[in-house]
Amino acid sequence: MSSRLNIAMWSGPRNLSTALMRSFGNRADVTLVYDEPFYASYLKSTNKKHPMFDEVLKSQENNYDLVIKACTEKNGKGVCYQKHMVHHLLPTRDKEWILSCHNCFLIRKPEEVISSFLDKWPVATFEDFGFKEQFDLYNYLKQENGESPLIVDASDLRNNTKDTLKKLCSALNIDWDPLMLGWEPGLKEYDGVWAKHWYPSVMSSRSFKSESNKNKIYNKDVINLAAKAYDYYEDLFKNKI
Repeated sequence: MSSRLNIAMWSGPRNLSTALMRSFGNRADVTLVYDEPFYASYLKSTNKKHPMFDEVLKSQENNYDLVIKACTEKNGKGVCYQKHMVHHLLPTRDKEWILSCHNCFLIRKPEEVISSFLDKWPVATFEDFGFKEQFDLYNYLKQENGESPLIVDASDLRNNTKDTLKKLCSALNIDWDPLMLGWEPGLKEYDGVWAKHWYPSVMSSRSFKSESNKNKIYNKDVINLAAKAYDYYEDLFKNKI
């Protein structure tokens, strides 16, 4: 019987996670893509009034255990790529199921994450960015597995795309596929219903774009929030591929 490979990419919002989902979704061996499968469960549990709150709840399974079952299914062929938001895993929820997946972490400079997210949802608080949750999940997996999970930095994806993706494929023990370097613009069948609010930039893209805001000036709110995140980010950054 064939065994499906479940790749779980753990990110926070505005980390280039949707672009990386596009990249993996273009692989010849990827047969299934999950876009934030715990989003509805998270919103139902927290009642956080995110943009398109009602639409998200109607569009997705919100039973946590049923989502776990879908994410850990082994029967089938090829690769199941899963784009996850770390803060969608609430502290009271079981995490043991994650050990059965091939886990990776996608990180990005805090000020870039925060600035981009506040542009889309200005009332966000520090807990909405997932920095601590990402750090905690990384260390949980490191302790349980006895080895450090894979970490990819968004700047490397943008500025050294091919080499970074090749490293990631090698570390995951999957073949390199040059189709990962680009994709057709537009909405994808695997995109969550929230795509029209959060994904316009990605939907108009064809590939990863090199950084163009290296000298961007951030406002005081962004700087103050980023200061709270840097210890988490820098600790993970030291272990990136």
